[in-house]
Amino acid sequence: MASHTTGTREEWRQARIELLAAEKEHTRRGDELARRRRELPWVPVEQDYRFDGPDGEMSLPDLFGGRSQLLVYHFMFGPDWEAGCPVCSSVADGFDGIRVHLEHHDVALVAVSRAPAEKLTAYRNRMGWSFPWVSSYRSSFNFDFGVSYTRESMAGGAEHNFAPFHLDPGHLSLEAHGMSAFAREDGTVYHTYSAYTRGCDAMWSMWPWLDRAPLGRNEQGMAWFHRHDEYPG
Repeated sequence: MASHTTGTREEWRQARIELLAAEKEHTRRGDELARRRRELPWVPVEQDYRFDGPDGEMSLPDLFGGRSQLLVYHFMFGPDWEAGCPVCSSVADGFDGIRVHLEHHDVALVAVSRAPAEKLTAYRNRMGWSFPWVSSYRSSFNFDFGVSYTRESMAGGAEHNFAPFHLDPGHLSLEAHGMSAFAREDGTVYHTYSAYTRGCDAMWSMWPWLDRAPLGRNEQGMAWFHRHDEYPG
């Protein structure tokens, strides 16, 4: 294990009380950020996006399932991939179980990828998940919401996470992960929020647990975790 300090129970308690004050401030700051997210302007979605699901074609309003709010997880699964991204798969392990609670609070949760619907269904069955998962392959949805790229757009300096980037397209996947939020009011769908990269850390449920483990994330790169059915033993 890494080097660490040791002390008495009272020394630990005093240090923990000091840390608690910082944690409470962090919580209050998080509450303020959540308020500011809710105050972002709503942007009407004017394009008629179409998705392919297990039961056929769906529109963006259809994804709400009769609810007024929709959370979309942009799951990295390209059209030619044989399996979903291991990172996104780990994220999905966390949110699959909470979907029922969200649905009973007027919030739909749907994953969207560019892989064909039959691939998505087969992989979902393999992983044992139950959340709705649709393909956006026949629409520009992924491109418009900043999670899919062409080699030409990347070579020309496409934008990701609200900033331009200039990377060799041969060294970067054409797919990225993220999440987007939508609201439906008086028949109109609005885009209200999106987050990418570490902006999605809070949705990757293993991180808060590891942040409280003795060695923290202790990542040593991103190759230590696998799809949950690929761990040895």
